[in-house]
Amino acid sequence: MPTLCPDSPEQLAEALHASAEAHRTIRVGGNFSKDKLGGAPCPADVTISTRALNRLLKYDPRDLTISVEAGMRFADLERILAGHRQMLPLDPGWAAESTVGGVVAANLSGPRRRQYGTARDMIIGMSFATLQGKLIQSGGMVVKNVAGLDMAKLMIGSFGTLAAIATVNFKVFPVPAESRTFVMRFESAEEAFAERDRILRSILQPTAIDIVNWPEGFRLLIRAAGNTRVVERWTRELAHFQIADDSLWEDIHEFTHRFQGARIPIPCKLTEMAGIAAKLDVPFIARGGSGVIYAHYAGTPPAIELGGKAGDGSFAMMTKVKEMFDPERLLNRGRLYGRI
Repeated sequence: MPTLCPDSPEQLAEALHASAEAHRTIRVGGNFSKDKLGGAPCPADVTISTRALNRLLKYDPRDLTISVEAGMRFADLERILAGHRQMLPLDPGWAAESTVGGVVAANLSGPRRRQYGTARDMIIGMSFATLQGKLIQSGGMVVKNVAGLDMAKLMIGSFGTLAAIATVNFKVFPVPAESRTFVMRFESAEEAFAERDRILRSILQPTAIDIVNWPEGFRLLIRAAGNTRVVERWTRELAHFQIADDSLWEDIHEFTHRFQGARIPIPCKLTEMAGIAAKLDVPFIARGGSGVIYAHYAGTPPAIELGGKAGDGSFAMMTKVKEMFDPERLLNRGRLYGRI
């Protein structure tokens, strides 16, 4: 069956409504580049892609805000911003294939999450299409405008199981004057996290601090950014580290892309990370300052690491929200590991 590609938010809403009225299961996405994340999607009667919704709607570099349609490639959004020395530091993998809506729906964030936050911190407005054929507007183009934004936050990380994101408004950031990357190798996770602890206790704070155990040993990666004086101070403080090219972070962004299995996020306290990492026998990236370890499995991951207990309050609330948006469970069946 061919994929439907609506070229306006209104057509997106109409396509969803028509399929729901016919009680047809629906697979919705952009370029569908993140099927390895969040559980594999089930076959569906209808496939709807937002990739034709790829327009720049509004951009005011002076206000540090931008609005785009959900089907725009994330790499294209980055190029638009780079022309004004601005950025959206989500650092998702699959940047060349990912759409903006896909990055938001998967709640992707990367090494700079520690300083800049996640999509929830950068989104100031959104519109999304529901199975009832409605276009819901949430938030706006003003950073301080939070009216209705809670509704949009439901879409972030929902993997398209509730509705289809049509447009997204972001606050963006200036590109720092300078940036430098430092790397140090360790024989064990405990040693790497001990050095991380030393750095986090210092006056200077890194833009990114990751620990990676692949392909060999454990690497602690530090990214420092700011003016020349700040970066030179970092260089003196980390004289025992090797200086690497900033392009190293591109490899980190695409880490998950190399694996054919599942990527499982393990949220934890900073003090728990070393112990959890030491027990993992699979490749991982630890966001050393954010409290998340991404474990990469070649096959089916252990159920214990899928997060949450089947009867906990958060799962019950998620189920109620699903019933509000999609009572027949037509949208993106199988995502969120088939639990929602």
